[in-house]
Amino acid sequence: MDQTAESTHQSVDYRPNLIHLALVFTNALSRIPPTALMPAWLALAAIACWPWGDLRLAAALLALAFTLVDGASLSLLPHCDRSFGPVTPPLLGLTLIRTALFFGLGIAWVTPAGLLGAAALNLAIFAVALYGTWVEPFQIGITRITLRSPKLNGSGPLRLLHLSDLHVERFALRERRLLYLVETLSPDAIVLTGDYLILSAAQDEAIHAAAHRALSALCQIAGPERPIYAISGSPPVDHPDVVPAIFADLSIHWLLDAVADVQIKGHAVRIAGLRCTADRQRDAPRLRRLLENSASPERFTLLLYHSPDLMPEATALGVDLYLCGHTHGGQIRLPFFGAIFTSSEFGKRYEMGCYRAGDTTLYVNRGLGVEGLGSPRARFLSPPEIVLWTLSN
Repeated sequence: MDQTAESTHQSVDYRPNLIHLALVFTNALSRIPPTALMPAWLALAAIACWPWGDLRLAAALLALAFTLVDGASLSLLPHCDRSFGPVTPPLLGLTLIRTALFFGLGIAWVTPAGLLGAAALNLAIFAVALYGTWVEPFQIGITRITLRSPKLNGSGPLRLLHLSDLHVERFALRERRLLYLVETLSPDAIVLTGDYLILSAAQDEAIHAAAHRALSALCQIAGPERPIYAISGSPPVDHPDVVPAIFADLSIHWLLDAVADVQIKGHAVRIAGLRCTADRQRDAPRLRRLLENSASPERFTLLLYHSPDLMPEATALGVDLYLCGHTHGGQIRLPFFGAIFTSSEFGKRYEMGCYRAGDTTLYVNRGLGVEGLGSPRARFLSPPEIVLWTLSN
């Protein structure tokens, strides 16, 4: 761990917004077992079947059957070592969607064919939910990008691996897959851009131990010849009094408002790491102070900051490569529209992927894990990724 960087640590004052307050409510809901809400499931089935006239019994049985299948699918996820989120909030969300669909079609199309149509649409919803929770979150893709700069003058290309938003809940299927890919790629250096824990269990010591195990395994794969640089993520996820302790005995350079001048394969690289407070008005001046105090135009400058929200400042300050995560690519995306929600002050402007302005290249990593307190541990049209950069002159 980089002790000089650690000494710059300061407390972070995080300001919650309405989205996070809503998620706190779903977290409270997650403590209720789904079986305890049986009256609610029956009531929603009664609402779903109400417009169907003589077909009410069939509609009610279909609605209850889909609730049962959804609940079974969500409940099996932890037993299959896939994800460990609560069952009740996503089950309630799915059931409300199904109730609205049954009720709407019952008003518009009260025939056996209409009921078959409602069943088909609900089956499609189940297929999407099954894919989003069982399949896509574990399909880690490798994005390969080449970037050339006259500031890079080493002996050969520098292969830099960017990982973000691990959101470790257990040392499970996704973590094992990640470590296998890192070992296969054998990069020259690794950078981590925050969010190592899961929001709903950020203070859980078992989760801390799982994150430490994953990061320790990453260090073993990297070995002493491949440096790893890391920053903190969102304050409510990576608590400043928790995450540094997870890194304490690891051979990872922890950059807290710090700049490291390094030589990797003969390339002179300046790596700047800035803590994220989730407040652009506070972090932009801090970035300016950090880089203006260590200006070195001849060096290739790599900025690590959890969110894409400092892109205008990074461009003005002459940053060459800005790596971040935070948005998860939206995590749940719609066809032709993309991310529904990004947690960025710029909305969809920097939702995922590569962006360029001036001499600055920004990459918004979709990340590896999933987040959302009581919301489903799901990804749709936004699979997890790791990014392998080939940097050369």
